[in-house]
Amino acid sequence: MSNEKNFEKHPCYNVKAKGKYGRVHLPVAPKCNIQCNYCNRKYDCVNESRPGVTSTLLSPEQARVYMDKVLEKEPRISVAGIAGPGDPFANPEETLGTMRLIKRDHPETILCLSTNGMNLAPYVPELAELGISHVTITLNAVDTEISQHIYAWVRDGKVLYRGKQGAELLLARQLQAIESLKQHGITVKVNTIIIPGVNDHHIPVLAARLKELGVDLHNCIAMIPNADTAFEHLEEPSKEMMNRVRKEAEEYVPQMRHCARCRADAVGLLDNDKTEEFRGCLSSCSQLPKPKETVRPYVAVATLEGVLVNQHLGEATRFQIWGEDGQGGYQVVEERPAPATGGGSQRWHNISRLLSDCRAVLVNDLGDSPKEILKKKGVQPVTMAGFIERGLEAVYTGRGLSQLQGRMRKCSSKGACAGGGNGCG
Repeated sequence: MSNEKNFEKHPCYNVKAKGKYGRVHLPVAPKCNIQCNYCNRKYDCVNESRPGVTSTLLSPEQARVYMDKVLEKEPRISVAGIAGPGDPFANPEETLGTMRLIKRDHPETILCLSTNGMNLAPYVPELAELGISHVTITLNAVDTEISQHIYAWVRDGKVLYRGKQGAELLLARQLQAIESLKQHGITVKVNTIIIPGVNDHHIPVLAARLKELGVDLHNCIAMIPNADTAFEHLEEPSKEMMNRVRKEAEEYVPQMRHCARCRADAVGLLDNDKTEEFRGCLSSCSQLPKPKETVRPYVAVATLEGVLVNQHLGEATRFQIWGEDGQGGYQVVEERPAPATGGGSQRWHNISRLLSDCRAVLVNDLGDSPKEILKKKGVQPVTMAGFIERGLEAVYTGRGLSQLQGRMRKCSSKGACAGGGNGCG
């Protein structure tokens, strides 16, 4: 579907579409990597409509079934989005897995994501490959003197940052993500939560920066004071304040004025929401048994010439993918380029997704960090030296795996692999 048609059928980006086309939010992303001072996900009243709220969670496969049922009852749904209840890229496997299933089963559906942008940039090329055409990033300030008061903490991996340090990290990641999205031709909307006395005076500066970045649409949203949050004592912005900031921002970026402040499980048209009607369906889908994992058919190999296993995981620029030939032997199915070096542990997550249909990967050696990541994703790392066929026979038959020996030069990273491709894994 072309970008122009996507725009015509996306009710959040095109006000003329809101009475013709609808959206469904698939709640598959429970974890979040930042804590906003206005956000509380604990409450779920059936009458409340706000981001971060859902009645239940779905797995990617459950979301696929739910999507089928939604389209049966409401064929005007044109958009499938993920907006939480946490952040899509604090849950990248669930997010991307769900998007791939929807794309496979409903290729005409517009794919859309809403994120804080903290962990988005490394996944942008994959989003473009998947055909995700619209991404929303919540960006509340471009001045960390302001944003340090909006976030309680920001988490990068296992490290927690607070105050200005956290605000600086988050802003850098958000700006990087927006630039990358635009480079990949993805339509970008920025949501800004208007917080009286905190960032309402900052909107013209923020909007000017969004214009420089090429942002397509800006959505100023009135903060909802939530119980048990740092901002619960603040008043909700008045209509006069919202009209003022939108008018100021509109000097730089087109404004969205029809936002429904959707829940993470919203479904229906913006002006004819059916979330309550589908609540039972959502609940029943969440109870569906998770499918048993099928046996993965392939084995990946890190090899220079296609005869020997002779590359460290960090050195590999490509992987040969092998499978059984049906006659008791093995054959090369294809070659896959490896993700670019660098990026630390993110590279190992990218490789684990690249090899998601492989039961094992044959390498000379690898560090502790990629080993654990691959094993967690169901790809067994096998360290060895010698002929590829020997490793394949051991993997497929289960005999002799313990006898395979890796090369003598060991990983020097002690588990802290940087993904630089220099043999340190």
